Amino acid sequence: MPKKLRILYAPGPGNIIETYKHWTKDEDDPSQVAVTYSSQFYEVCDALDAQGYAIASPIGEAQFLHDKRFQIRHLPTPLRQAPGLLYHLGLLQYELQLIATTLSFRANVAVVGDGRIHWFILLLLHWLGVKVIPSLHCVLWCKYLKQSKTQRLLLKLNQHLFTNCAAILTASDDIAKQVIQITGGLHPPIVPFLPHYRRSEFAEIGKPDEQRSPFRVLFAGRIESNKGVFELLEIAKRFTSEGRHDIKFDICGKGSVLESLCLAVKEAGVDSSFVCHGHCNKPQMREMFNRAHVVIVPTRKDFAEGFNQVVVESILAGRPVVTSSVCPALSYVKEAVVEVLPEDTNAYGDALLKLCDDRQFYVQKQKACLGLQKQFYDASQSWGSVLKSLLVNIEKGEL
Repeated sequence: MPKKLRILYAPGPGNIIETYKHWTKDEDDPSQVAVTYSSQFYEVCDALDAQGYAIASPIGEAQFLHDKRFQIRHLPTPLRQAPGLLYHLGLLQYELQLIATTLSFRANVAVVGDGRIHWFILLLLHWLGVKVIPSLHCVLWCKYLKQSKTQRLLLKLNQHLFTNCAAILTASDDIAKQVIQITGGLHPPIVPFLPHYRRSEFAEIGKPDEQRSPFRVLFAGRIESNKGVFELLEIAKRFTSEGRHDIKFDICGKGSVLESLCLAVKEAGVDSSFVCHGHCNKPQMREMFNRAHVVIVPTRKDFAEGFNQVVVESILAGRPVVTSSVCPALSYVKEAVVEVLPEDTNAYGDALLKLCDDRQFYVQKQKACLGLQKQFYDASQSWGSVLKSLLVNIEKGEL
């Protein structure tokens, strides 16, 4: 008779205890727009009558919750902000604690979504009979940059886990291609998934204002240099110098360069057309999408991008997107995107001007959003659904 499933889940940073409290009330986590992966994990364990141990690594104090079939732990990563070797030593300490927790819980499956870890360390779990399922949400390396010696060494070591694990969950085609590349095609099943949303989250967002007075460009995400925020400032300065005062930028989010960006905006004298709003909660973001005509995602080549859910949320809000192939989500929503070359600031600006000035082109891209939305509302393509299928096969002894 197959063993009853005991599943350890390590999603990386995140407040999974707070998400659990909402899940027990049959609520989605109100701090997130997408259905959280941790709530999908709780749902899968409940459906399969499995015991679950979820362990996350948020910033803050360690916490622990034990309730019914779940044990949930917040375990901050040591030396998270340390440079070089110290950072890797901190990760190693966290990884060994993760392995120790997996073994003490007597897990027979470990689903690991924390992309910062040294994957090869998890070979120990494989050797001890635990079915390891990496859940890859970001590319393994920046596809437009040459890998460093350290990166090449780690990828070579990590290859051994990716060829010996039970299955691999991937958030994009770009990730799957990289797995195939480093394993030489010798890998277990690669199973894709998509971020999952409720239609109700976007029900109150109307069509873009046809008056376009002004034409509003929205950026939402971390305020970091490698997210392209200073390139956006250069575009705003260009438009001002060309007398284009009809295009306004709304910058939403927080990050390490927010203060310096705000200062640069003021010094450039474009603060009337380039507004940094800081962190915006869900109602505020809903209003930002309501006001926006287009969303821009100018991620730079030196950022290991994930699926970038802002792209999806833009499509679900019915707003075209301007981005580059640095963003793996592009291939899923291409019809509603104006694609430019990575880090080509002039091309990003030209794309915004075309969307602003060519109404027929804008309407074509805006209408394309409607045909792309269904896939992100389809529960069968969600992370939880594909994980459940894999776990059923494991329980049957077929994987």
